[in-house]
Amino acid sequence: MATITLKGNEFHTNGSLPKVGGKAPEFRLVSKELEDKSLKDFTGKKKVLNIFPSMDTPVCASSTRTFNEHASAHPDTVMLMVSADLPFAMSRFCSAEGLDNVVPLALMRDKQFASDYGVLIEDGPLAGITARAVVVLDENDKVIHAELVSEIGDEPDYEAALKALA
Repeated sequence: MATITLKGNEFHTNGSLPKVGGKAPEFRLVSKELEDKSLKDFTGKKKVLNIFPSMDTPVCASSTRTFNEHASAHPDTVMLMVSADLPFAMSRFCSAEGLDNVVPLALMRDKQFASDYGVLIEDGPLAGITARAVVVLDENDKVIHAELVSEIGDEPDYEAALKALA
């Protein structure tokens, strides 16, 4: 269990992020086409998992834009935006913003991803959705960077995440 805050108020996640050097947990998330996606769908690519509560908040939207911007400089990497948003809302946001270098993925069919990655918020007003985190995987799904953002209203350390890709 980890402690995070929202405007200084403490909340807790269900566990801890996957450890750097370890194998990333498999997942099943839903694409904007309503298809199930798993780690296997991105075999051979490095992966940035930008995990956040909802694209419908300023910080989440900003992080999606930032990773979209950096995606073109990393053709060997897929930028996965993971949230509790419905695929329709994620698709609408990305289309309206012209964000076509990221892959939005939803927790729509189950929350096992949030549990397995230790980001499921267990208490407070955001209980049931994800904390803000970035997990970077190499092409073999080994965790090479993991950051749980301690204050949900803060942006992740983009520089550290992108440096891990080098």
